[in-house]
Amino acid sequence: MAMRVPFDEALLSTVGVPRTVELLDSSPRSWVWRVRLAGPETVVVKQITDGGDPGADADTRFAREVAGLRLAGRTAGPAVAPAVLAVDPSSRLMVLEHVDDLGRTDDWMPGYAEALARLHALTGPADAGALPPWPGPTAADAESFLALAGALDVAVPSGVPGELAGLLERLEPAAHHALLHGDPCPGNDLRTAEGVRFVDFERASLGNGLVELAYFRIGFPTCWCAMSVAAAPLTEVEDVYRATWRGLTGRDVPGDLADACAGWLIQGDALVERAHRGTADQLARVPVEDFEWGYVSARERLVHRLGVVAGLTRDHDRLHTLGRLCTALAGRLLERWPRLRPLPAHDTRPWY
Repeated sequence: MAMRVPFDEALLSTVGVPRTVELLDSSPRSWVWRVRLAGPETVVVKQITDGGDPGADADTRFAREVAGLRLAGRTAGPAVAPAVLAVDPSSRLMVLEHVDDLGRTDDWMPGYAEALARLHALTGPADAGALPPWPGPTAADAESFLALAGALDVAVPSGVPGELAGLLERLEPAAHHALLHGDPCPGNDLRTAEGVRFVDFERASLGNGLVELAYFRIGFPTCWCAMSVAAAPLTEVEDVYRATWRGLTGRDVPGDLADACAGWLIQGDALVERAHRGTADQLARVPVEDFEWGYVSARERLVHRLGVVAGLTRDHDRLHTLGRLCTALAGRLLERWPRLRPLPAHDTRPWY
């Protein structure tokens, strides 16, 4: 199966006959091949699978990826994703444009931020329903975060529950329609001569673009390779994103970056890889065990996020008591586990 591309007769007549096939690295939820066709053209073929779990959401992931890629293909400027050349819904197969990745570059973040803004700006209110709304934090996440403070013997300021309730209201995605990638992590960004293109749109959604701009500050929350970005490059990439968005839409980016970062902080599922999300209260595990994802532990991710939110909300009108709690929680974690390490710097990102 791994070396046989499952083209049916329709794809063979539409796309062409595979001549050489190379299996590429991918998650357990998909097969990905680089395919040289009978002519000079090379394409990428991706098949969404259930990963050995018949109850997996393979059909949903296929539909989301195809919809996300087609919306991303609207751009009139440099492409931000591979073009969809053909699909076979019956086998959850898509044939995509092959994109040559230029590989490692030291100054990778400005181009990433520009492409992210261009991706986000492609959709608007008329696209409501084209993709699911961004699955942001819930009341259960807020309750779990407060319970974490109790488990660590950190007093919760009286204003925090109300601030969290307001945060959830402001993060409601219904009012926003930016095209979100869903997992814009290293490995899902390809560098080309025309700019960055994103791949792997299985979690594409519509929402506020700030929840993905927040990746730079909050440490890439859906990625195994969590990273910390220093102040100067952080300012640069956020300025690039905002300027690109403004140039494309004629308006400033809506929303509050502090809200977006706080939203990632209280989501326990952002401490574990996709296969483990929704299986347990991940924040409740933190006081009793430190579990790793990639080369960073849950407590290390959490300390970084607490510090980010504390810094952003110190003088915030609507989140300042949450900021005080974050400072106290970060201090308690470091007091109990003083060997926790800072997140690796952004220049240590992996290259594929």
